[in-house]
Amino acid sequence: MNEDYIKRVNKILTYIDENLDNKLSLETISSIAFYSPYHLHRLFKAITNETLNAYITRKRIEKSASLLIHRKELTVTELAMQYGFSNNSSFTRSFKKYYGISPSEFRKKNANKFSKIGKDDSKNGQAKQIIEEYICDINNLKNWISMNAKIEIKEMPKLEMAFITCIGENTLDSAFDKLIKWAKPKGLFERNDFKMARIYHDSFKITEPDKVRMSACIILNEKVEVSGEVGLTKIEKGKCIVGHFIIEPKDFGKSWSSLFIWMNENGYKKADRNPFEIFHNNFNEHPEKKSIVDLYIPIE
Repeated sequence: MNEDYIKRVNKILTYIDENLDNKLSLETISSIAFYSPYHLHRLFKAITNETLNAYITRKRIEKSASLLIHRKELTVTELAMQYGFSNNSSFTRSFKKYYGISPSEFRKKNANKFSKIGKDDSKNGQAKQIIEEYICDINNLKNWISMNAKIEIKEMPKLEMAFITCIGENTLDSAFDKLIKWAKPKGLFERNDFKMARIYHDSFKITEPDKVRMSACIILNEKVEVSGEVGLTKIEKGKCIVGHFIIEPKDFGKSWSSLFIWMNENGYKKADRNPFEIFHNNFNEHPEKKSIVDLYIPIE
């Protein structure tokens, strides 16, 4: 795929993320990418495997799902209006296509913020088992974080980064490999303060794994020239919950879940910014194949 195409689509993805509650017409987005609507439509589908309209609708539904869980004060009607649906009925129809239930039912099922989306706890005789499983899961995660994490609240400075977009959980390793190959000739890889990071633009709890968008990143301490597939991005300064972990790759999901539980039980609210990770080693070089990593949840 032409690197310039990828660069322009990255610009579009960022614009969509920042404007989900605004009008997002094909003509407006085409003008940002400097392509004709027809050309953009074909290009976007080739890179993301979704049409532009399908992508925007999905992102709005997923954003609404996240807010249904985390923002109890917002009504379903408010969310429908905020994200461009003409009425509650059209919003509910679109929502049901993704999650199989209405927005109101979704909020009730996920009232505890940590039950698995789509889990059916409505059948007679299952309620007690569901509750017991939930309590067991929560207790296991609490034990996990107490044994494996050091947690602090930290005011983070703005971080400048070079990045490559990856869509789907199986594309991350390739993106990091490309970044390292890009960084080596520039002398970045040999620096003592060289660190890699991952930004989550979607949540595995809400988005299908093959559609989750992430940014594989290198933290920059000086200006560098980028081109093609490698772009520049930043994480704005702000307060974060930071969990310091030494974990195997298979334990990242468990660590994130436990950190969100810690956030909720300690009375913090997630800010409308993306969670991210900063890696302090190459797990392949660790004697036990473990990552030394900090997990960051931006908070208000």
